[in-house]
Amino acid sequence: MNTPKLSYRKLQGTFAKFRIAIIQSQFNHNITDKLLEGAEACLRAHTIPQKNVEIFICPGAFELPQVANRLAASKRWDAIICLGAVIRGETPHFEYVSAETARGIQDVALKYSVPVVMGVLTTDNERQALDRVGGVQGHKGWDAALTAMEMASLFQSLKKKHR
Repeated sequence: MNTPKLSYRKLQGTFAKFRIAIIQSQFNHNITDKLLEGAEACLRAHTIPQKNVEIFICPGAFELPQVANRLAASKRWDAIICLGAVIRGETPHFEYVSAETARGIQDVALKYSVPVVMGVLTTDNERQALDRVGGVQGHKGWDAALTAMEMASLFQSLKKKHR
């Protein structure tokens, strides 16, 4: 079976001054490690220097909003990327964790007016997750970093227009 060759979309413009925080959940680390690799590759491809990127590790997806809240409160970051993987099990735990993680990430973004990107996979099984970290479904780590840069750029232009 031939796997399609993926092309990752790139943005035009200069992003080298952006300060980006990445929070990685360690639960399902075999997936989140790949999400992190994709996000870092995207930031490098867009010339964001390593010194402008800091990685924070937390236990699981449920804790991502808590860390994002602390980081957003510092007002140090142009964007925050939350990376995690919630894989459905045999109990309703999946629904609680995925819903509250998404809600918490959005709450932080709205509270602090900083882009907080949800790069959290919610899949039925590990195969689906792997397909989304460089497999047939693209790379959601790359996509999350791209979204963070797009949003940081948009916020920057909105700030200039509405001073």
